[in-house]
Amino acid sequence: MELKENKTVLAIVAHPDDAEFLCAGTLTLLHRQGWQVHIATMTPGDCGSAKLNREEISNIRRNEAATSVAILDGTYHCLENDDVFILYDRPTLLKAITLVRKVKPELVFTHSPSDYMLDHEITSKIAQTACFSCGMVNIKTEGIDAYDQIPYLYYLDPMEGKDILGSEIKPDTIIDISTVIDIKEKMLLCHRSQRDWLLKHHGMDEYLRSMKEFSAKRGDNINKKYGEGFRQHLGHAFPTDNILKNVLSDFGYILSV
Repeated sequence: MELKENKTVLAIVAHPDDAEFLCAGTLTLLHRQGWQVHIATMTPGDCGSAKLNREEISNIRRNEAATSVAILDGTYHCLENDDVFILYDRPTLLKAITLVRKVKPELVFTHSPSDYMLDHEITSKIAQTACFSCGMVNIKTEGIDAYDQIPYLYYLDPMEGKDILGSEIKPDTIIDISTVIDIKEKMLLCHRSQRDWLLKHHGMDEYLRSMKEFSAKRGDNINKKYGEGFRQHLGHAFPTDNILKNVLSDFGYILSV
């Protein structure tokens, strides 16, 4: 399928900081090649605190997410669902379809279909359906017309690179992010409410350490210092050429496994 190049990438993830853990390096590389970056979260992270109420921590985390993507001159969107209660239902799907039609991405990142929590897995299904159905004119979204192409869709690594049964997930594409790990770290540090919470409860900077350790593991897979892994959705009607390879291979950032 030949798509109209618009150089817009959208990460649809469950919570603020998910994109920073799993694809911020690749988003940075795309931004440096002239791509517009959008990060959308299904929730504002309303359960991400043991001391603040939902409204208080949600306001903080929305601001942290917006500050993070601004590093890439990007845009933050929140679909305003609740942590743990993300549902595959009509209202949520309409919000996701509306988002895709508004942003008009050529490329979408979302969670692994199998991951450690259902918020991630349901988000993955919602993103898949939003990409597939965004061009269906009989699905009405107020004030926004159908988007006449199906975006490229890639699944991020699950947390720790494992499915719900503990089996290792092998990406089909790994991006070398060694040159931009500092930007990935800077973006993750914007989510200070989560880092401080872990510092208080664990006595260590687990937040940054876990991100860099997993990025290093993916880097090891391709003999680089740091990497990020992806699997492309290749189902019927979706574009199947590897756009990440097409866009980034000339700059030495990509290796397929």
